[in-house]
Amino acid sequence: QVQLVESGGGLVQAGGSLRLSCAASGSIYSINVINWYRQAPGKQRELVAAITRGGSTNYADSVKGRFTISRDNAKATVFLQMNALKSEDTAVYYCNTPQGPGGTWGQGTQVTVSS
Repeated sequence: QVQLVESGGGLVQAGGSLRLSCAASGSIYSINVINWYRQAPGKQRELVAAITRGGSTNYADSVKGRFTISRDNAKATVFLQMNALKSEDTAVYYCNTPQGPGGTWGQGTQVTVSS
């Protein structure tokens, strides 16, 4: 079993930056991929970025060039550096790994970008 805890959300002005963290515990040896998702009010949850244990990354088109996903394997933590934030980035951000029924999810962290 794996447990995930997000942190780092908050309120920022458009154009600002935040760095989100996803700390993993439990059976971390079984984790091959960590995903960042976000869900805005009234919208479907969408995949924002992903990183593999080996360091391969992928991004949604809407965040390419602005967001960077990275990991610190020694600390079992994945980061999402969010720059040039826009109001459309406002959402609850969740980290996820495909393990267990429906995957394993953190509790989410709120990101609010004011215009």
